[in-house]
Amino acid sequence: MEKITGDLLRGHLDLMVLSVLERGEAHGYEIVQRLGTLAAGALQLKEGTLYPALYRLEEAGMIKARWESGANERRGPRRRIYRLTSKGSSELARQRDTWRDFVSVVGRIVELAT
Repeated sequence: MEKITGDLLRGHLDLMVLSVLERGEAHGYEIVQRLGTLAAGALQLKEGTLYPALYRLEEAGMIKARWESGANERRGPRRRIYRLTSKGSSELARQRDTWRDFVSVVGRIVELAT
């Protein structure tokens, strides 16, 4: 399978991030890892692509971020932990419906055009 990158990825990144956060809160690197695992290696996503989406979703109230608590005895800098908000859950449901409609329409066109 060819790697999914560029405009295809950016056009659906918000939906994918919201979907991953529905499964539980996570920091940026963990979100990248979850997406990679779920995509079975088909996604070519870098953290530099992810963070603008996280900031955009946070600004829109879809996700909320907090700094990792100091109780964790890990080394390295603190991380921001992201979670889905109720507004984000509603938006995720709306975007899923839109996605299903899109896939259905494109599927019909592609299959009938061959």
